[in-house]
Amino acid sequence: MSNKKFNISNEEILPASYPLGSIIRKERIRQGMTLDDVARLSGVSKGMLSQIEQSKTNPTVVVLLRIASGLRVDPSRLLPTSASTPKIWKTIRADDSNCIFPANPTCTIRTLSPLDLEKQIEFYEVTFKPKGELISEPHFEGTEEILTVSNGTLVVKSGENEVVLHKGDSVHYAADLAHRITNPDKTPSSAFLLVRYRS
Repeated sequence: MSNKKFNISNEEILPASYPLGSIIRKERIRQGMTLDDVARLSGVSKGMLSQIEQSKTNPTVVVLLRIASGLRVDPSRLLPTSASTPKIWKTIRADDSNCIFPANPTCTIRTLSPLDLEKQIEFYEVTFKPKGELISEPHFEGTEEILTVSNGTLVVKSGENEVVLHKGDSVHYAADLAHRITNPDKTPSSAFLLVRYRS
């Protein structure tokens, strides 16, 4: 994260009219993080973070950069925007290799959601080779998944329950149990997978 994008010195304090405190607090809560979490990840003391969130003080640019780093967001996301400013925060291109993760030799996962939303809501495209499968251990309590088949056939098993899905079919199931997605065919298949974590 570069200080240059702000075009102001490291020591300059941002204008008091900026509602930074409420923006930072909303982002921290959105991510399910405590003040202790942000303090540990950013190197900014818990006391200073509390003062900032209560708008009792505004951070210098250096401190703001550290807080953004701790929250794992671009610093610009913590700055106020006008109502007319488009709020497009993240674009993931189809050819972005940084978003593609081989889960195993028979299954590849491409993340379609920003990494800073991890453990809140996650969105993936999952592709399976013939007879491929994705086996998952139970996630956090209350976690749910919604899978929609975009090509081929898939079998979803959650606990002792199992369902066969074809192109266009969708299923909503518990992911806080051991679960698996299997391609039973001799041809490739693919699906879109939404993972929702409950706090």
